[in-house]
Amino acid sequence: MKRLSFGALAISLAISAPAMAQTAPSAAPAAQPQPGAPASAPAVDARSAASDASATVTVGMPVKDNTGVAIGTVSSVQPGPNGAPTATITMGTKVFSVGTDTLAVSGGAATVNASKTQIEGMLPK
Repeated sequence: MKRLSFGALAISLAISAPAMAQTAPSAAPAAQPQPGAPASAPAVDARSAASDASATVTVGMPVKDNTGVAIGTVSSVQPGPNGAPTATITMGTKVFSVGTDTLAVSGGAATVNASKTQIEGMLPK
């Protein structure tokens, strides 16, 4: 089972692609790099993306990439190293974790702000 650290993937996804949808400019602060993460790694901040504010990330929830393609499922939600909720996502035989605050939730699915190809490129081979 292959894993990418929460911090490295979160940072990787935030920088790699613009917010999925914006209705107005966001005043939210930019995502800060996690200690130990590569300086050049991109990151995701889905807080500015369209999302159902009352929805939460749950085990078994489908996960889509930023093109709308289903790429996996949430296999667990637990506190991460910093105590914030972290979703572990299973994508075929690969597994990675991201903060639940980096996922947009709408229509019963969580969306990560990167394509499947981008995510696969960030995971260890």
